[in-house]
Amino acid sequence: MAVEGLTTIQSGFAPDATLKRLEAELTARGLAIFTRIDHAAGAAAAGLPLRPTTVVVFGQARGGTPLMQAAQTIGIDLPLKALVWQDNEGRTWLSYNEPDWLAKRHGLDGPAKAAVTALSAGLRAIAQAVTTSPT
Repeated sequence: MAVEGLTTIQSGFAPDATLKRLEAELTARGLAIFTRIDHAAGAAAAGLPLRPTTVVVFGQARGGTPLMQAAQTIGIDLPLKALVWQDNEGRTWLSYNEPDWLAKRHGLDGPAKAAVTALSAGLRAIAQAVTTSPT
């Protein structure tokens, strides 16, 4: 299932391990983790079933502020979020909004595009480190 503007990568780890790896990688890169939203726990509290589905909200003012200076509306999509979830076949996935898609959505161009390019590369590197075993 492809969703426009969303990058989804299969993880070689269970949801809990993927979350721990994600948070460790974000912290190691100097990014702040603002919150973790466990949708499955919320569903369970409401008496509803839901496979592991957790959002991690993270970022850094140094990275997000230049984007908001160029287009304040991007603030609705910042800080960044990553979703760790498990499908009905037991596979674990990591998903995040693609910065290029966010830039297009908010009409970012010019100098802000360099920040978007760097952000895209950083997110790809984080996702790779989180979802695969070191060789």
